[in-house]
Amino acid sequence: MNILTKLTRAYLPSRTLASYLVKMHLTRFLGVLLGMTAVLQLLDLLAVADDIMAADGATLGSIFSYLSMRIPQLIAQFIPFIALIATLLTLATLNQHSEIIVMKSVGLSAHRILLPIGLASFLIAVGHFTFNETVVVNATKDLKYWEDNNYAIDLPPSPSQTGRVWLTEGSTLILVEAVSQVRNRVILDKVSLFERDQDGKLQAMVRADFAWHQDGAWTLHDVYRFDAMSHALTVTPQQDWDLPTRPQRFLALTVRPEHVSFFDLGNSIDQLEHEGLPTDRVMTSYLHKIIWPASTLLMPLLGALAAFGVHRAGNLFLRLVSGMALGFGFFVADNFMLAMGQFGVAPPFLASAAPFLLFLLVGYSVIFNTEEGRMPLKRKEVQPHG
Repeated sequence: MNILTKLTRAYLPSRTLASYLVKMHLTRFLGVLLGMTAVLQLLDLLAVADDIMAADGATLGSIFSYLSMRIPQLIAQFIPFIALIATLLTLATLNQHSEIIVMKSVGLSAHRILLPIGLASFLIAVGHFTFNETVVVNATKDLKYWEDNNYAIDLPPSPSQTGRVWLTEGSTLILVEAVSQVRNRVILDKVSLFERDQDGKLQAMVRADFAWHQDGAWTLHDVYRFDAMSHALTVTPQQDWDLPTRPQRFLALTVRPEHVSFFDLGNSIDQLEHEGLPTDRVMTSYLHKIIWPASTLLMPLLGALAAFGVHRAGNLFLRLVSGMALGFGFFVADNFMLAMGQFGVAPPFLASAAPFLLFLLVGYSVIFNTEEGRMPLKRKEVQPHG
């Protein structure tokens, strides 16, 4: 306990000052969050309200249903940007009231002043990650399902449907148009089988309306089989499908990172690695689920221009603009590298973490250059002659 107390006193300002800075930052964060979310949601609603109300039987409740799914997306998307604005407002207010000068006059360094704001940002980052995993992934999945059905009223629950997938099993090529999961049952929609011989020549084509896995075995339903040799077409209401592939493989192959939680996405990556399939695209999104909330921790560093060095080196407004520019630069770099990782151009870790690490160095370099100063150059003493 004594060691912890000593470390706290060495790196944090007094409890009263730390509490004051944390409350100031969180208050501005919540205010900007409410205001910006309201404005963005209003603009978004103006663009889609006509489509929502065009559905048969649509009422005002349809608008509220849309808001309940769309607002979490907006909050999760803009939390780091809102944290940047809150940091700039907090530090600019402290600087304008000369509170930064008072803190420095009692021996507080830039790092000790920023640390309470960093702790508040850490709380925001943890809340952001938790909010993503518990609310946003489900809201995103449900809203996509609703949009795909033209905002229809009284839809059944979202079946966790994913996109098409190609699969090779032995000499047979398999195409599934959609994979969905209803409760504990995995359903394959519009299944096409292309049966080939050892030389790769097509022997038969099989088309089934759907297939599902039950009691450890697959079953095809409404099956049409065309024999390429005899040109015979046979129709079977139901047919056993000797396929060793487990349902989890289909789900892993068609996973949408924005529709699943961090831990479920990790399980899908493990399944893909077990099957010997590439995981770079999914791994990039997996790492970004951590990096994006963690980017909130960068904002005190990027916004530090608003607090330090102002009285020596220029206008407060220009420093606010500079801090905002650093933040925008990070968001642009992050989106660019994420796209590169998802296209397989950049390795997953580089695509996810490179902007974070780069702007971490930029933020620290700004603090050292504007506030901590440079090491003074040693002058050579001139020895008098004689």
